[in-house]
Order: sequence, then C-alpha cells, then structure tokens
Amino acid sequence: MADAPLPPLYGPLALLHTSPTHVPVFDALRDEAHPGLELRHLVDEELLARARREGPEAVADDVGALLDRAVAGGAGVVLCTCSTIGAVAERTDAGVPVLRVDRPMAAAAVAAGPRVVVLATVASTLEPTVALVEDEARRVGRPVDIRTELVDGAWALFEAGDTDGCGRVVADAADAVTDADAIVLAQASMTAAQRFTTTSVPVLSSPRPGLAAAVDAVRAVHSA
Repeated sequence: MADAPLPPLYGPLALLHTSPTHVPVFDALRDEAHPGLELRHLVDEELLARARREGPEAVADDVGALLDRAVAGGAGVVLCTCSTIGAVAERTDAGVPVLRVDRPMAAAAVAAGPRVVVLATVASTLEPTVALVEDEARRVGRPVDIRTELVDGAWALFEAGDTDGCGRVVADAADAVTDADAIVLAQASMTAAQRFTTTSVPVLSSPRPGLAAAVDAVRAVHSA
C-alpha cells in the first residue's frame, strides 16, 4: 500500500549509487509506495571498482565529497544503496542523516532467528554485510550465527545487463541453503532473485525496506 502523497516540502532524498541500474529500481519503488517524494540520484561506478580493489576505506574521501554535493543540492537525507561502501557513507558527517540501504534488511534477518546466511555476488560485500548483521544483533541483544557464500558467475551477468539471469543464479544458491532462519541478499543488485526462489526460508533484499526507512527519515527531518 502506498503512503499518502508527500507534500512538496518533503525531499529531496538523495540516493548514492554505484550502478546506474539502481536508478529505475528506486524510482519504481518510489512511484509504488511513496508518491510525491523527490529523488535525486548520484551515480559513481568507480567507487565500487576502487573499493573492490583497495577496500572501502580507500574511497572514504570520494564518498564524503559526493555526500557534500548531495547536501549542497538541497538533500535533507542521503541513502547509500551500495553495501560495500555503506559503512563508510553511514559514518560520514555530512550534516544530514546518511542511511545505508541494507540496515533495515539486516535488522529483519536478526529478528527472523539466529541462523543467517549472507549471499553476495562480489567478495567485497561479504565483510561489510556480516559486520552489519552482527551490529544489529548486538543492538537488540540477540545471538546470531552467520554463514556466507559468494555466488559465482552472478556478478558477470549483472554487469552484462542480464538482471534476471543474475537473479536466477542467486535464487539457485538461495534454494540450496539449509538450516537457516533468513537469507540475506547482500547487494541491491540481487533483488531480482526474490522472484525466482522457491525456498521456504525468508529471502531478504534491501531496496524496499531501505527506501522506506529513508522516507521515515525525510519525514522526521521536516517535522523537527
């Protein structure tokens, strides 16, 4: 169900992406659930490429510069949609709330039970996602046992523009998981897998709950 339309004073919400393919995904979610919200997309593919080569800390200054650009453009809240650099973005002092898209997903995984499986298509995402799930478990005082799996071949399909092909490969990996309370799709680019999975284990992705949390933050900023 869509929220009541947001009046013009709300927004804009800036989104920091490392792939242009995320722009229509979040625009569609906005149109479906958050009408009236103005989104401003900042895309820098090189951030992820460098973070994969050198580690997320290597792009901290560039992330900070992009966040400053978003704020200078009028954004009252920024949502980082890249899990690899999410922690770097979240702790940057930009003068406005900076959220990472995968935190609500991590909270949902912890709430589902202690056995969490994290699937990723790029290795650089595994460590930040595990750390995030552990952080959410500490925050609520719940135990968590995390297993990880890198899904071979899926990222190449995504880079080639075959989002559904990537989703099917990830879905196969999810369907092979046993003894889990939740399966976390570590990257927003993996969301298509939810359409193809047959497992009874909850398969969680980040774009929808992440955008909803950002909208709540936008409302909070404007009601303060």
